[in-house]
Order: sequence, then C-alpha cells, then structure tokens
Amino acid sequence: MRKFFLLLTTVMAAACSSGNKEYDATGTFEATEIMVSAEQSGRLMTFDITEGDFLERDRQAGVIDTVQLTLKARQLGANRESIANQRPDMRKQVAATRRQIAEAEREVARFGHLVKDDAANRKQLEDAQSRLDVLRKQLEAQKSSLGNIARSIDSQVGAAEIQRLQVLDQLRKCYITTPIAGTVLEKYAEQGEFVTVGKPLFKIADTQNMYLRAYITSVKLSRVKIGQNVKVFSDYGGGTKHEYDGVVTWISSRSEFTPKNILTDDERADQVYAVKIRVKNDGYVKIGMYGEVRF
Repeated sequence: MRKFFLLLTTVMAAACSSGNKEYDATGTFEATEIMVSAEQSGRLMTFDITEGDFLERDRQAGVIDTVQLTLKARQLGANRESIANQRPDMRKQVAATRRQIAEAEREVARFGHLVKDDAANRKQLEDAQSRLDVLRKQLEAQKSSLGNIARSIDSQVGAAEIQRLQVLDQLRKCYITTPIAGTVLEKYAEQGEFVTVGKPLFKIADTQNMYLRAYITSVKLSRVKIGQNVKVFSDYGGGTKHEYDGVVTWISSRSEFTPKNILTDDERADQVYAVKIRVKNDGYVKIGMYGEVRF
C-alpha cells in the first residue's frame, strides 16, 4: 500500500511538472438574446417589467394604446355585415317566374290534349310552347344575373373581412409579449412614452440554458463531436469553480485565426475552431463569465 501511494505521488508530480492542464479549452458563457421591439405606434399604456425580472414565454409585458384600432375593427365588422345583407335571395327573386313557368307547362299540356282530340288547332299549342320557352330563358337570365350579384357581394364581403383581419392583426401586435422564457437584461422604454414601429423596448435572454463558446485547435478537433457529453467549469477567479454537465451543440465548419482575447491549450496554433457547449444554468452562471471545458 505504501509503495502504491509513493508511485501515485510520483505520477502526479510528473504530470504537474509537465504542465498538463485540467481543461482542454476556455471561453466565455453566452445566452440566446432577443431584442423585443414595438410592432405598432402609440402610447405605452402599460409596461410593468424591470431589469432582472424572469418572464415566462408569451407573458404579456405591456400594451400600446388600442382604442383607435378597436374602433376601426368594429367599423369594418359593421360594414361587412351591411354588405352581406345586400346579398339577394335567389329563391324568392325567381319564385314568380317559376310560377309562370308552371302555369305555362300546364297550358302546353292542356293544348296538347286538345290538339290530340282535334279540339284545338296546332297554332295554339305552338304559341303556348313559345311562351314556355321564353319564360324558361327568362328564368335562366334571372338566375345568371342574381348569381353575378351574389358573387360580387361575396367578393366585397371577403375584402371587408380581410381588412378587418388586418386591423385585428395590428391590434394583436399592440400587446407586447415575451418570445421566450428568460431574464430581462435591459429596458429601453417606460410606461407613458410614445413609441414607434421598430423602437426597441427591452432585451431578454434565456439564462436557463447557457452556452460556453470555446475554441479548440485542429489537433483536438478529432476528439469532439456534436452531442458529446463534456464537463464544463465556471471560473469565478481565485480558484473558485463550479462543475456542470455540458453537451456539444455546435462545431464551426471553418477555421479562424485565434482571437486576441481567447486562450487555447496550444498557443502556438494559428487557427482554431469554435464550439458551443450547452449547460443547464443553476443560477450562478452569468453572461460573459469565463469557463473551461474538458472533453
């Protein structure tokens, strides 16, 4: 046992003297950041968030004045109903002509029987048949005309509905919501301000899922693959570190020259490859903090 302990001490000392490091690469932590901007112009009626707040996804963060858009949506809805009420009732419009056709058909049938019994001449039957043909053509013309009117009104109703939906979409954009669950990093507007389309309102970051962006040399590239489980250490300075389980989510497809503010294990390398390792944050990892990774 004593010999084993002596051998272990010798090996550790040799490792330390050779300059071996406990990590394979270093970098800084980053998070997915999104700038939320105004999608409508108007006064900020409510905007009750502060920097440092954690917001759930789709949580309402504020409201831009909606009065005018609400009234416009109601007006377009009323116009749509008014146009729709002008659609003709085809069944009622042609009812009179259908009755005339029914009477003409009975008249043709009556004269047909009379002609067959030599009680009427054929001219009377032909005249009755002509009146029936005219009424049938009149019915088809009425149906065609009423159909064109109905289609035109349907088109107007559809156009009015599209306008109403456009206003409803603008109205929906007055409600400022969070695109992701995360922490508010910066706030650029206050309640009561007048904002315009595109004005930044706040920046939010997904601080629950952090990424260590590190750089490795081509020598170590063969040891790294996407989906690989690795060990990540957050460096607080003074030898204080926290260990996390990480997963490699991205490897750069092209090399780049070593950035000035990046440290690599092999400082003699001119080119490195960027990698990103996802880490589940326990609340201690901050954006911009230095970290280390061991593959």
